[in-house]
Amino acid sequence: MLRRVLLSPAGFVGLLLLLMIVGMALSAGYFFPKGPWALVARPYMWPGQRPGLLFGTDSLGRDILAAIFYGSRVSLIVGLVATVCALAVGITVGSIAGYFGRGVDAVLMRITDAFQTIPGFLFAIVLVSILSPSVTNIVIAIAVVSWPPVARLTRAEVLRVRETEYVQSCKIIGMSTPRIILTQVLPNSLSPVIVVAAVLVATAIITEAGLSFLGLGDPNVMSWGTLINVGRPSIRSTWFICVLPGLFVVMTVLALNLLGDAINDALNPHFRKR
Repeated sequence: MLRRVLLSPAGFVGLLLLLMIVGMALSAGYFFPKGPWALVARPYMWPGQRPGLLFGTDSLGRDILAAIFYGSRVSLIVGLVATVCALAVGITVGSIAGYFGRGVDAVLMRITDAFQTIPGFLFAIVLVSILSPSVTNIVIAIAVVSWPPVARLTRAEVLRVRETEYVQSCKIIGMSTPRIILTQVLPNSLSPVIVVAAVLVATAIITEAGLSFLGLGDPNVMSWGTLINVGRPSIRSTWFICVLPGLFVVMTVLALNLLGDAINDALNPHFRKR
């Protein structure tokens, strides 16, 4: 599958951009040992105005490039951990509802519907406001609003797979229900979920940036949304403080979407025949 993804132009570009963002996150401490909070020059220096400050400084005189490097850590951690949590809950709920059906399915899907009726971003704002802004609470809030689509998609796939002959054969020979779900049903139901996972990571990164922009981010870490919020009051005169981190948000989300499309094509049987 990796070979087919790399053969796709979208997959190659997406993977290249994503590796660049990951490289930034891993090398932030090496290139900027003082961290993102250090005051390195006078405020509002334009990009390239002083050697060593490629992206200039913000309203307090902090290096914008250092803030972007360290912000990539927060975005990737929040996106990945929140997605893993959402997948764990969504796959569990969807597989149980799809396999057992009837009353269990009705109850679990009504709970899922209740979560989906609330706008996701507004729900995340409420949760973070109640729990207090921190990276952990932001991850929890994003996971809570992200699992319902995964549950519905998993349920639909499980409903299809549970009627296949090999699953019925496992029931006939007396295989236990948990073993059938874990070894037969789920492995053959997760291809669409893998594609959705890339979109969930991108959505989580956008949500975290939005929360930080609104002042609900963790005050102890630097994120792209925090940097955009810092530059908002002076956006007319020093627009680069907002635009530069915003471009990295767009770049990361674009990379994940391209990679998701490439994985979708690689898992498509029609693609494999070509």
